[in-house]
Amino acid sequence: MAEATTAPHDAPAASASGEADAAQRIKPPKLHPLLRFILIRIGISIILIWGVTVVTFLLTNLVPTDPVAAILGDRAAADPEIVAQTREKLGLDQPLLVQYFTYLGNLLQGDLGVSNQTRTPVLASIGQVFPASIELGIGAILISVLLGLLLGLLSALKQNSIVDHAIRTLSLIGISAPTFWIATVAYFVFFFKLRVVPGAGRLDPWITPPPKVTGLYTVDSLLAGQMATFANALGHLVLPSCVLALFTIGLLTRFSRSSVLDIIRLDYVTAAKAKGLPARTVVFKYIFRGALVPVITVVGLAFGSLLSGAVLTETVFAWNGLGQYAYRGATTLDLPVIMGVGLVIGVVYILVNFIVDLIYGFVDPRVRVR
Repeated sequence: MAEATTAPHDAPAASASGEADAAQRIKPPKLHPLLRFILIRIGISIILIWGVTVVTFLLTNLVPTDPVAAILGDRAAADPEIVAQTREKLGLDQPLLVQYFTYLGNLLQGDLGVSNQTRTPVLASIGQVFPASIELGIGAILISVLLGLLLGLLSALKQNSIVDHAIRTLSLIGISAPTFWIATVAYFVFFFKLRVVPGAGRLDPWITPPPKVTGLYTVDSLLAGQMATFANALGHLVLPSCVLALFTIGLLTRFSRSSVLDIIRLDYVTAAKAKGLPARTVVFKYIFRGALVPVITVVGLAFGSLLSGAVLTETVFAWNGLGQYAYRGATTLDLPVIMGVGLVIGVVYILVNFIVDLIYGFVDPRVRVR
Protein backbone atom coordinates (compact mmCIF):
# COMPACT_ATOMS: atom_id res chain seq x y z
CA MET A 1 0.00 0.00 0.00
CA ALA A 2 2.83 2.40 0.80
CA GLU A 3 4.41 1.79 -2.57
CA ALA A 4 1.06 2.31 -4.27
CA THR A 5 0.50 5.64 -2.60
CA THR A 6 3.96 7.03 -3.28
CA ALA A 7 4.14 6.09 -6.96
CA PRO A 8 1.74 8.79 -8.18
CA HIS A 9 3.76 11.42 -6.38
CA ASP A 10 7.05 10.19 -7.95
CA ALA A 11 5.66 10.26 -11.54
CA PRO A 12 5.65 14.09 -11.97
CA ALA A 13 9.20 14.28 -10.62
CA ALA A 14 10.41 11.62 -13.07
CA SER A 15 8.64 13.40 -15.91
CA ALA A 16 10.24 16.73 -15.02
CA SER A 17 13.66 15.06 -14.80
CA GLY A 18 13.18 13.50 -18.23
CA GLU A 19 12.21 16.82 -19.74
CA ALA A 20 15.31 18.44 -18.23
CA ASP A 21 17.53 15.72 -19.68
CA ALA A 22 15.87 16.11 -23.07
CA ALA A 23 16.37 19.86 -22.92
CA GLN A 24 20.06 19.36 -22.22
CA ARG A 25 20.34 17.03 -25.20
CA ILE A 26 18.82 19.60 -27.57
CA LYS A 27 21.56 21.19 -29.66
CA PRO A 28 21.60 24.96 -30.22
CA PRO A 29 20.10 26.05 -33.54
CA LYS A 30 22.47 25.90 -36.47
CA LEU A 31 23.42 28.87 -38.59
CA HIS A 32 21.32 29.59 -41.63
CA PRO A 33 22.87 27.80 -44.64
CA LEU A 34 23.31 31.04 -46.56
CA LEU A 35 24.95 32.75 -43.59
CA ARG A 36 27.24 29.75 -43.07
CA PHE A 37 28.14 29.80 -46.76
CA ILE A 38 28.94 33.53 -46.62
CA LEU A 39 31.14 33.08 -43.54
CA ILE A 40 33.01 30.20 -45.19
CA ARG A 41 33.53 32.23 -48.37
CA ILE A 42 34.77 35.18 -46.33
CA GLY A 43 37.30 32.93 -44.60
CA ILE A 44 38.44 31.50 -47.94
CA SER A 45 38.70 35.01 -49.39
CA ILE A 46 40.94 36.13 -46.54
CA ILE A 47 43.25 33.16 -47.17
CA LEU A 48 43.28 33.93 -50.90
CA ILE A 49 44.13 37.58 -50.26
CA TRP A 50 47.03 36.47 -48.09
CA GLY A 51 48.12 34.19 -50.93
CA VAL A 52 47.97 37.14 -53.33
CA THR A 53 50.32 39.11 -51.07
CA VAL A 54 52.81 36.22 -51.08
CA VAL A 55 52.71 35.70 -54.83
CA THR A 56 52.83 39.42 -55.64
CA PHE A 57 55.73 40.04 -53.28
CA LEU A 58 57.78 37.07 -54.49
CA LEU A 59 57.24 37.63 -58.21
CA THR A 60 58.01 41.33 -57.88
CA ASN A 61 61.20 40.85 -55.88
CA LEU A 62 62.48 37.97 -58.00
CA VAL A 63 62.70 40.16 -61.11
CA PRO A 64 66.36 39.93 -62.22
CA THR A 65 66.90 43.69 -62.14
CA ASP A 66 68.16 45.98 -59.38
CA PRO A 67 65.45 48.54 -58.51
CA VAL A 68 68.08 50.77 -56.87
CA ALA A 69 69.73 51.30 -60.26
CA ALA A 70 66.36 52.32 -61.72
CA ILE A 71 65.84 54.80 -58.88
CA LEU A 72 69.30 56.40 -58.84
CA GLY A 73 70.22 56.46 -62.49
CA ASP A 74 73.51 55.44 -64.09
CA ARG A 75 75.78 58.04 -62.48
CA ALA A 76 74.59 57.62 -58.89
CA ALA A 77 74.30 53.85 -59.27
CA ALA A 78 78.05 53.74 -59.99
CA ASP A 79 78.80 54.95 -56.44
CA PRO A 80 78.74 51.95 -54.05
CA GLU A 81 78.22 54.16 -51.00
CA ILE A 82 75.11 55.81 -52.44
CA VAL A 83 73.78 52.42 -53.51
CA ALA A 84 74.32 50.98 -50.04
CA GLN A 85 72.59 53.95 -48.37
CA THR A 86 69.64 53.70 -50.73
CA ARG A 87 69.26 49.97 -50.18
CA GLU A 88 69.33 50.48 -46.43
CA LYS A 89 66.80 53.29 -46.63
CA LEU A 90 64.39 51.17 -48.68
CA GLY A 91 64.97 48.08 -46.55
CA LEU A 92 66.34 46.12 -49.50
CA ASP A 93 69.41 45.08 -47.51
CA GLN A 94 67.23 42.88 -45.28
CA PRO A 95 66.57 39.19 -45.99
CA LEU A 96 63.60 38.54 -48.25
CA LEU A 97 61.56 36.98 -45.44
CA VAL A 98 62.07 40.04 -43.23
CA GLN A 99 61.09 42.30 -46.12
CA TYR A 100 57.88 40.32 -46.62
CA PHE A 101 56.80 40.49 -42.99
CA THR A 102 57.55 44.21 -42.96
CA TYR A 103 55.43 44.57 -46.09
CA LEU A 104 52.62 42.48 -44.58
CA GLY A 105 52.67 44.49 -41.35
CA ASN A 106 52.36 47.72 -43.32
CA LEU A 107 49.46 46.24 -45.31
CA LEU A 108 47.55 45.49 -42.12
CA GLN A 109 47.86 49.19 -41.29
CA GLY A 110 46.57 50.22 -44.71
CA ASP A 111 50.01 51.20 -46.01
CA LEU A 112 50.91 50.05 -49.52
CA GLY A 113 54.22 51.83 -49.43
CA VAL A 114 55.58 54.92 -51.17
CA SER A 115 56.42 55.16 -54.85
CA ASN A 116 60.17 55.13 -55.44
CA GLN A 117 59.78 57.54 -58.36
CA THR A 118 57.17 60.09 -57.28
CA ARG A 119 57.58 59.68 -53.47
CA THR A 120 53.79 59.68 -53.08
CA PRO A 121 51.84 57.03 -51.16
CA VAL A 122 50.80 54.19 -53.46
CA LEU A 123 47.38 53.89 -51.83
CA ALA A 124 46.60 57.56 -52.47
CA SER A 125 47.72 57.28 -56.10
CA ILE A 126 45.65 54.15 -56.68
CA GLY A 127 42.67 55.92 -55.09
CA GLN A 128 43.01 58.65 -57.73
CA VAL A 129 43.29 56.41 -60.80
CA PHE A 130 41.18 53.42 -59.77
CA PRO A 131 37.76 55.13 -60.26
CA ALA A 132 38.69 55.85 -63.88
CA SER A 133 39.37 52.15 -64.52
CA ILE A 134 36.20 51.16 -62.65
CA GLU A 135 34.13 53.52 -64.81
CA LEU A 136 35.71 52.19 -67.99
CA GLY A 137 35.35 48.58 -66.83
CA ILE A 138 31.68 48.99 -65.88
CA GLY A 139 30.90 50.59 -69.24
CA ALA A 140 32.70 47.82 -71.09
CA ILE A 141 31.13 44.98 -69.10
CA LEU A 142 27.60 46.39 -69.54
CA ILE A 143 28.07 46.57 -73.31
CA SER A 144 29.65 43.10 -73.32
CA VAL A 145 26.88 41.47 -71.31
CA LEU A 146 24.07 43.12 -73.27
CA LEU A 147 25.43 42.31 -76.73
CA GLY A 148 27.24 39.07 -75.89
CA LEU A 149 24.27 37.35 -74.26
CA LEU A 150 21.76 38.50 -76.86
CA LEU A 151 23.99 37.52 -79.79
CA GLY A 152 24.80 34.17 -78.19
CA LEU A 153 21.13 33.44 -77.56
CA LEU A 154 20.16 34.43 -81.08
CA SER A 155 22.98 32.35 -82.56
CA ALA A 156 21.91 29.27 -80.59
CA LEU A 157 18.23 29.65 -81.50
CA LYS A 158 19.18 30.06 -85.19
CA GLN A 159 21.70 27.21 -85.13
CA ASN A 160 23.42 26.46 -88.47
CA SER A 161 21.60 29.32 -90.22
CA ILE A 162 23.14 32.31 -91.97
CA VAL A 163 22.54 34.39 -88.83
CA ASP A 164 24.39 31.83 -86.74
CA HIS A 165 27.39 31.73 -89.06
CA ALA A 166 27.56 35.53 -89.27
CA ILE A 167 27.47 35.95 -85.48
CA ARG A 168 30.11 33.27 -84.97
CA THR A 169 32.36 34.93 -87.54
CA LEU A 170 31.99 38.34 -85.89
CA SER A 171 32.68 36.88 -82.46
CA LEU A 172 35.83 35.20 -83.79
CA ILE A 173 37.01 38.53 -85.20
CA GLY A 174 36.35 40.22 -81.86
CA ILE A 175 38.41 37.62 -80.01
CA SER A 176 41.27 37.56 -82.54
CA ALA A 177 41.74 41.23 -83.41
CA PRO A 178 44.53 42.98 -81.39
CA THR A 179 43.09 45.49 -78.94
CA PHE A 180 45.72 48.17 -79.59
CA TRP A 181 45.05 48.01 -83.35
CA ILE A 182 41.27 48.26 -82.88
CA ALA A 183 41.70 51.16 -80.45
CA THR A 184 43.98 53.07 -82.83
CA VAL A 185 41.74 52.52 -85.87
CA ALA A 186 38.57 53.37 -83.95
CA TYR A 187 40.10 56.57 -82.57
CA PHE A 188 41.32 57.61 -86.02
CA VAL A 189 38.02 56.89 -87.77
CA PHE A 190 35.46 58.07 -85.24
CA PHE A 191 37.35 61.08 -83.91
CA PHE A 192 39.70 62.37 -86.59
CA LYS A 193 37.58 61.50 -89.64
CA LEU A 194 33.93 61.35 -88.62
CA ARG A 195 34.06 63.61 -85.53
CA VAL A 196 31.22 61.67 -83.90
CA VAL A 197 32.97 61.15 -80.55
CA PRO A 198 35.00 63.49 -78.32
CA GLY A 199 38.77 63.32 -78.15
CA ALA A 200 41.01 61.62 -75.63
CA GLY A 201 40.68 61.87 -71.87
CA ARG A 202 37.68 61.59 -69.58
CA LEU A 203 36.43 65.14 -70.18
CA ASP A 204 37.08 67.98 -72.59
CA PRO A 205 39.95 70.21 -71.38
CA TRP A 206 37.68 73.20 -70.77
CA ILE A 207 35.20 71.31 -68.60
CA THR A 208 35.74 71.21 -64.85
CA PRO A 209 35.36 67.76 -63.26
CA PRO A 210 32.32 67.39 -60.99
CA PRO A 211 32.71 67.40 -57.18
CA LYS A 212 34.28 64.08 -56.22
CA VAL A 213 31.97 61.62 -54.50
CA THR A 214 32.70 58.28 -56.17
CA GLY A 215 35.41 59.37 -58.62
CA LEU A 216 33.24 58.24 -61.54
CA TYR A 217 32.58 61.35 -63.61
CA THR A 218 29.28 60.09 -65.00
CA VAL A 219 27.92 59.29 -61.54
CA ASP A 220 29.33 62.37 -59.80
CA SER A 221 27.98 64.72 -62.47
CA LEU A 222 24.51 63.20 -62.06
CA LEU A 223 24.72 63.57 -58.28
CA ALA A 224 25.72 67.21 -58.73
CA GLY A 225 22.97 67.83 -61.29
CA GLN A 226 25.52 68.83 -63.99
CA MET A 227 23.86 67.34 -67.05
CA ALA A 228 26.24 68.97 -69.52
CA THR A 229 29.21 67.43 -67.72
CA PHE A 230 27.42 64.08 -67.64
CA ALA A 231 26.80 64.17 -71.39
CA ASN A 232 30.44 65.04 -72.06
CA ALA A 233 31.75 62.32 -69.72
CA LEU A 234 29.42 59.76 -71.28
CA GLY A 235 30.56 60.77 -74.76
CA HIS A 236 34.19 60.25 -73.78
CA LEU A 237 33.31 56.88 -72.23
CA VAL A 238 31.49 55.32 -75.19
CA LEU A 239 34.32 54.65 -77.66
CA PRO A 240 36.96 53.24 -75.25
CA SER A 241 34.28 51.11 -73.59
CA CYS A 242 33.22 49.66 -76.95
CA VAL A 243 36.82 48.97 -77.94
CA LEU A 244 37.58 47.31 -74.62
CA ALA A 245 34.35 45.30 -74.83
CA LEU A 246 34.99 43.76 -78.25
CA PHE A 247 37.04 40.84 -76.97
CA THR A 248 34.58 40.15 -74.13
CA ILE A 249 31.61 40.35 -76.51
CA GLY A 250 33.17 37.69 -78.72
CA LEU A 251 33.96 35.53 -75.70
CA LEU A 252 30.49 35.83 -74.16
CA THR A 253 28.79 35.26 -77.51
CA ARG A 254 30.53 31.96 -78.11
CA PHE A 255 30.24 30.83 -74.50
CA SER A 256 26.56 31.73 -74.13
CA ARG A 257 25.77 30.06 -77.47
CA SER A 258 27.34 26.82 -76.26
CA SER A 259 25.56 27.06 -72.91
CA VAL A 260 22.16 27.69 -74.51
CA LEU A 261 22.60 24.74 -76.87
CA ASP A 262 23.28 22.49 -73.88
CA ILE A 263 20.16 23.72 -72.05
CA ILE A 264 17.86 23.36 -75.07
CA ARG A 265 18.42 19.59 -75.08
CA LEU A 266 17.40 19.10 -71.43
CA ASP A 267 14.15 17.38 -70.45
CA TYR A 268 12.61 20.28 -68.55
CA VAL A 269 12.82 22.47 -71.66
CA THR A 270 11.14 19.76 -73.71
CA ALA A 271 8.43 19.50 -71.05
CA ALA A 272 7.90 23.27 -71.10
CA LYS A 273 7.44 23.17 -74.87
CA ALA A 274 5.04 20.21 -74.55
CA LYS A 275 2.88 22.19 -72.13
CA GLY A 276 2.23 24.67 -74.90
CA LEU A 277 3.90 27.61 -73.13
CA PRO A 278 4.57 30.70 -75.25
CA ALA A 279 7.90 30.67 -77.06
CA ARG A 280 9.05 33.82 -75.22
CA THR A 281 8.38 32.17 -71.85
CA VAL A 282 10.27 29.03 -72.82
CA VAL A 283 13.24 31.01 -74.13
CA PHE A 284 13.70 33.51 -71.30
CA LYS A 285 12.28 31.67 -68.28
CA TYR A 286 13.61 28.20 -68.97
CA ILE A 287 16.42 28.27 -71.55
CA PHE A 288 18.04 31.64 -70.90
CA ARG A 289 17.84 31.42 -67.12
CA GLY A 290 19.31 27.93 -67.07
CA ALA A 291 22.15 28.99 -69.34
CA LEU A 292 23.07 31.99 -67.18
CA VAL A 293 24.85 30.04 -64.43
CA PRO A 294 28.06 29.18 -66.36
CA VAL A 295 27.91 32.49 -68.22
CA ILE A 296 27.94 34.47 -64.95
CA THR A 297 31.29 32.89 -64.11
CA VAL A 298 32.75 34.15 -67.37
CA VAL A 299 31.27 37.61 -66.76
CA GLY A 300 32.94 37.79 -63.34
CA LEU A 301 36.32 36.76 -64.71
CA ALA A 302 35.91 39.11 -67.68
CA PHE A 303 35.29 42.09 -65.42
CA GLY A 304 38.50 41.42 -63.53
CA SER A 305 40.44 41.03 -66.76
CA LEU A 306 39.02 44.29 -68.10
CA LEU A 307 40.46 46.14 -65.11
CA SER A 308 43.85 44.48 -65.37
CA GLY A 309 44.14 44.38 -69.16
CA ALA A 310 43.09 47.89 -70.13
CA VAL A 311 46.65 49.24 -70.41
CA LEU A 312 46.66 49.62 -74.20
CA THR A 313 43.14 51.05 -74.38
CA GLU A 314 43.89 53.56 -71.63
CA THR A 315 47.10 54.55 -73.38
CA VAL A 316 45.46 55.17 -76.77
CA PHE A 317 42.60 57.19 -75.29
CA ALA A 318 44.73 58.94 -72.62
CA TRP A 319 42.50 57.43 -69.96
CA ASN A 320 44.41 57.99 -66.74
CA GLY A 321 43.45 54.77 -64.97
CA LEU A 322 44.97 51.85 -63.14
CA GLY A 323 46.39 50.34 -66.33
CA GLN A 324 48.48 53.38 -67.16
CA TYR A 325 49.60 53.67 -63.55
CA ALA A 326 50.72 50.03 -63.57
CA TYR A 327 52.52 50.52 -66.89
CA ARG A 328 54.48 53.50 -65.56
CA GLY A 329 55.40 51.54 -62.44
CA ALA A 330 56.56 48.54 -64.48
CA THR A 331 58.69 50.56 -66.89
CA THR A 332 60.47 52.38 -64.03
CA LEU A 333 60.74 49.22 -61.86
CA ASP A 334 58.82 50.92 -59.07
CA LEU A 335 58.35 47.91 -56.76
CA PRO A 336 55.80 49.44 -54.33
CA VAL A 337 53.62 50.49 -57.27
CA ILE A 338 53.85 47.06 -58.92
CA MET A 339 53.00 45.26 -55.69
CA GLY A 340 50.17 47.68 -54.89
CA VAL A 341 48.54 47.29 -58.30
CA GLY A 342 48.95 43.52 -58.21
CA LEU A 343 47.33 43.35 -54.78
CA VAL A 344 44.39 45.55 -55.83
CA ILE A 345 43.71 43.51 -58.96
CA GLY A 346 43.92 40.27 -56.97
CA VAL A 347 41.45 41.58 -54.39
CA VAL A 348 39.09 42.68 -57.18
CA TYR A 349 39.14 39.18 -58.68
CA ILE A 350 38.41 37.63 -55.27
CA LEU A 351 35.54 40.02 -54.51
CA VAL A 352 33.99 39.59 -57.95
CA ASN A 353 34.08 35.80 -57.64
CA PHE A 354 32.56 36.06 -54.15
CA ILE A 355 29.68 38.14 -55.56
CA VAL A 356 29.28 35.70 -58.47
CA ASP A 357 28.92 32.78 -56.04
CA LEU A 358 26.13 34.65 -54.23
CA ILE A 359 24.34 35.46 -57.48
CA TYR A 360 24.22 31.78 -58.46
CA GLY A 361 21.50 31.00 -55.93
CA PHE A 362 19.27 33.82 -57.14
CA VAL A 363 19.60 32.86 -60.80
CA ASP A 364 19.27 29.08 -60.58
CA PRO A 365 17.45 27.29 -57.72
CA ARG A 366 19.46 24.13 -58.40
CA VAL A 367 22.61 25.67 -56.94
CA ARG A 368 21.08 27.34 -53.91
CA VAL A 369 22.71 26.49 -50.62
CA ARG A 370 20.87 23.76 -48.76
